[in-house]
Amino acid sequence: MLKRTIYSLAIVALIAGCSSGTKLNDTPVTDRSGAGGSQGGASTVAPVTIDPNAGTAQGPVNVARVIYFDYDSYTVKPEFQSAIDGHARFLKANPQRRISIEGHTDERGGREYNLALGQKRSEAVRRALTLLGVSDNQIEAVSFGKEKPAATGSGEEVWAQNRRAEITYRR
Repeated sequence: MLKRTIYSLAIVALIAGCSSGTKLNDTPVTDRSGAGGSQGGASTVAPVTIDPNAGTAQGPVNVARVIYFDYDSYTVKPEFQSAIDGHARFLKANPQRRISIEGHTDERGGREYNLALGQKRSEAVRRALTLLGVSDNQIEAVSFGKEKPAATGSGEEVWAQNRRAEITYRR
């Protein structure tokens, strides 16, 4: 009986140890377009529309919109602080403006891990902006994980281009 109990506890510990701490279901995806879902009434994600006029006219001029990260890191490097400062000044001067910060990763790692890391990267940039006085309601932080690479292929040069957070201005 004791062996059976120990065996059962070992299995439970093994299963608990393999579970992920990433909570992807905390915020359900909802369809805000007003159209019903296509899979038995389930919600779908509305398509993203790219504004062809979304150039520098919508944000600060001559300020980088891409923040790069080291491997397996979501720490904003000091070399990108001036870009974050520029966006913070612009957003504070234009409180009606909104941005989306898209977190990305390279191809290494599992899908769930990369979605979580991409989210941490976008949240790190969001946190840096709010510490500089930008209103939290002006910022949306999202993750695409490894799903939208900036460069294809493999190797450190390609991976470095994909480990990023992109700042996109919205209307």
